[in-house]
Amino acid sequence: MRRSFAFKCTLLVVAWLLLAIACVQVPSRVFWPASFAALTLPAALALNLAAVGYWLLRNWRVAALPALVAFLTWPHFQRGLAVHPLHVSPTAAASGQPVRLLSANVRIFNVYPQLRDQDLGSSRKFIQWLAENPADIVCLQEFYNEPATAKTSDGKVFRSVEQIGRQAGREAFVSKTLTNRAGSEFGMAIFSRFPIVKRGTISFDRLTQNHAMFVDLRLPAGDTIRVYNFHLQSMSMDEKDIVDSYSSKEGLKKKGLGLMRRFKRGLVARSVQVDTLVQRFERCRYPMLLCADLNDVPYSYAYDQLADRFQNGWATVGTGVGATYNGRLPFVRIDNQFASPQWLVGDFRVHYEIPYSDHFPTSATYWLSSVKPAAAAKTAN
Repeated sequence: MRRSFAFKCTLLVVAWLLLAIACVQVPSRVFWPASFAALTLPAALALNLAAVGYWLLRNWRVAALPALVAFLTWPHFQRGLAVHPLHVSPTAAASGQPVRLLSANVRIFNVYPQLRDQDLGSSRKFIQWLAENPADIVCLQEFYNEPATAKTSDGKVFRSVEQIGRQAGREAFVSKTLTNRAGSEFGMAIFSRFPIVKRGTISFDRLTQNHAMFVDLRLPAGDTIRVYNFHLQSMSMDEKDIVDSYSSKEGLKKKGLGLMRRFKRGLVARSVQVDTLVQRFERCRYPMLLCADLNDVPYSYAYDQLADRFQNGWATVGTGVGATYNGRLPFVRIDNQFASPQWLVGDFRVHYEIPYSDHFPTSATYWLSSVKPAAAAKTAN
């Protein structure tokens, strides 16, 4: 009787897992409840693995079912918890051009009064770290710059284009969404030690801080690559409200419904935005590197659309969760890098030692290869 009940539970877990994977692929703008169901995928994956262990001790023949499901859904497991403890960098076998890429949401370098230090210490250190970083390409979201013509009283602290760009030997492309009365610039930026031969901005309906930009770069060997930098729709949810909502029943009743509404609006907007970008990606003939603040977790439609077409840097070579959010919400990875199949992923790192924003920077080394990396393609999710 107990074995029969356990088998029925195993079938339910398998069905739940497959349904959750199907929900991940449903655009939120078409049927938004599917996106909430997709968020249960980590629990279904974990329970399926638990079923494998249970049945290996009880009946190995029955264990074959959840084990097969675990094997087939392993790329989805890797999205949230990468397992590559024995990864060896492919640099020795790569014959192409190495490219060092860094991405960060810099939170406007803490320029607002509620964010800044008394002596602007975090702002100075962050900009200096980015300027001195050996990365060939730097992609920044929520960027802020004060050009020499800006009428501000902070001296040269926030002349970030000058420091991260020209002084560091990089060309700069700033996609500006706002220039205030003092002349200070807000938006996103790409800095490159390789020549920029083309550049462009992609707006979603209207140009806001949530948009995309790209550059075409000429590598020393003569190859041209395209780098995209984008910031999808923000969640528009205060961290304190989220923590309060699950810390008590009163908090859930008071703030839960409002959070759900805002989360839904964000899901719908991001599904439209990522579909807009995917259409662009499919028309590009160059090897691509993508840097993104997705504002979405690995079990979302936005992530799924990218992971189906590109290698995710962390999922391909990392080990662990790879959380990038610097706050009270644990295990949240919303900042990602993706690479088209022409690239080999050498290494990937989350810079937990740089705590100056609510996002930790990420960096990786990619090798452009003339041979399509089949091994990397298998771990592209």
